[in-house]
Amino acid sequence: MAYDTENRGGQKPHQLILQDRARLTVTGVEEVESFDEGEVTMHTAGGTLLVRGEGLHVGKLSLDTGELSLEGHVSELCYVEPARKESFWARLLRP
Repeated sequence: MAYDTENRGGQKPHQLILQDRARLTVTGVEEVESFDEGEVTMHTAGGTLLVRGEGLHVGKLSLDTGELSLEGHVSELCYVEPARKESFWARLLRP
């Protein structure tokens, strides 16, 4: 019986490949939240990824395999951490 150490719990492996700041391939994509020529936001196995640039367009998107390919000028790659919710007391005692 084969055991896959790369893909535990059904989670797709996450990888970024950027070539010449013109082609980006992302694996482990779970959902694309939004996209336009200047910004693409996607949920991946590694967290929420924000890609900024110019003339961005999606060349390939397959949520079955979790792969996304972008073309255009990539200027920024950023993982966005979810906002932490404040407790009731922190909101109440905020100045």
